[in-house]
Amino acid sequence: MSQSPPVAAYELTPSGKPKPDRRAVKKAAWAGLIGTTLEQYDFVIYGTASALVFSQLFFPNVSPAAGLIGSFAAYAIGFLARPLGGLFFSKYGDRLGRKWVLVATLSLMGGATFLIGLLPTFEQVGVFAPLLLVLLRFFQGFGAGAEQSGGATLLTETAPTGQRGRFSSLVMVGAALGTALGAVVWILVQMLPEEQVLSWGWRVVFMSSIVVSVAALIIRRRLNESPVFEEVKASQERPVAPVKEVFQSGKLGVGRIILMNFGVSTQSYTIQVYMASYLITIVGTDPKFVPQVLLIGSICGAFAAFFFGTLSDRIGRRRLYTLITGALVLFPAPAFLLLTTGSPVAIILVICIGFILACQGVVGVQMSYFPELFGSRYRYAGVTLGREFSSIIGGGVAPLIATALVTAFSGSWIPVAVYMSVTMIVSLITVRLSPETLNRDLTLEANAARGDSLPTLEEAAVLGATQGIPTIKTGANQL
Repeated sequence: MSQSPPVAAYELTPSGKPKPDRRAVKKAAWAGLIGTTLEQYDFVIYGTASALVFSQLFFPNVSPAAGLIGSFAAYAIGFLARPLGGLFFSKYGDRLGRKWVLVATLSLMGGATFLIGLLPTFEQVGVFAPLLLVLLRFFQGFGAGAEQSGGATLLTETAPTGQRGRFSSLVMVGAALGTALGAVVWILVQMLPEEQVLSWGWRVVFMSSIVVSVAALIIRRRLNESPVFEEVKASQERPVAPVKEVFQSGKLGVGRIILMNFGVSTQSYTIQVYMASYLITIVGTDPKFVPQVLLIGSICGAFAAFFFGTLSDRIGRRRLYTLITGALVLFPAPAFLLLTTGSPVAIILVICIGFILACQGVVGVQMSYFPELFGSRYRYAGVTLGREFSSIIGGGVAPLIATALVTAFSGSWIPVAVYMSVTMIVSLITVRLSPETLNRDLTLEANAARGDSLPTLEEAAVLGATQGIPTIKTGANQL
């Protein structure tokens, strides 16, 4: 095995690989956690506002159903922007490093969210109000396009072998905390009289994001770059055009991620965003109860992300992903049956299970699984493009499709449940056709191949030392 030049910032193992620095791991963990907290906070407060107030503020001259569809259409714009942001930022993430891209995406997301709180309403400026809302939503999504993938890539490359799942899952712990934080803010704002919520209360929700933005920015500026990227940088083998290389040689990996995340993203955002409006408009639930349920669910999701991420270090990514997606194929129908009872206990149970499995649990496994599918040259670009393109066909349009289905079928939940299950079947089949990647050597340039015999970091080092086998320098999808 050819050894890359030593990296001064990191102690090397006997095999010549950078040894994880505990302080660097901790800083990366905090940066990933708080950055994703902001991202999810931004998306949750926007999604909740879409269900509760935006139809009245920005789409007032249409029927309630049409106003809700308009709100969710504006919500979907953010997801359409995410792959564009992913394309833009990921090429710099693989060429210049993970750290500064994460600083840039954070600034863009936080700034766009803050400005939404300053927007004039339809009553004040007419049609310019929804247009400005859509524009800022676009920038919010553009910044988020490389956020979770960047945090996951940085943590996976920084964490010790055997603990990547545990540390990388902290990205989704941050997402759960962002949901909880958004729910708490909405709970507090909804204590105001309705006219105050509609006049200035909703603005406080969006402008409050500046607090999380500043805290996250301070932490991220103190980050170390990942040891894997530093090794690639020292060997002067960074790709000139990582996005181009992904489309040339990494299409299989990107396709896997798109389909593996398709059903997961669909169910996750249906649970987090659409079910809020379903409970209010169809079931007749008190609007003030919805953020409280989301708060409980997000707390459960935070523990689930860490638990499943850690468990994937023990039993494997592919096996655990299969078990969770299999359960989620069966989840939607019983979930809606319980929701329609209107029982607070049943509603809490459904939302909590949804957060534990779909919103945070299986995504906690993704945070290490997806980066491990790619070789070192364009890992950031591959993970980002796969996740963000899947977000368009999955979570971005899920609330809109669910609303349209319920409207078209006279309030019936059955088409929505079928839609959720079918998309998850796609993810289940895809993971069964994908490789196990547990503990693979992340410094290899080759992508993960089908099968369960990928070389781990230790195995690759032993092969290189005893047999003189060179590191594979190819973009092919075979090891």
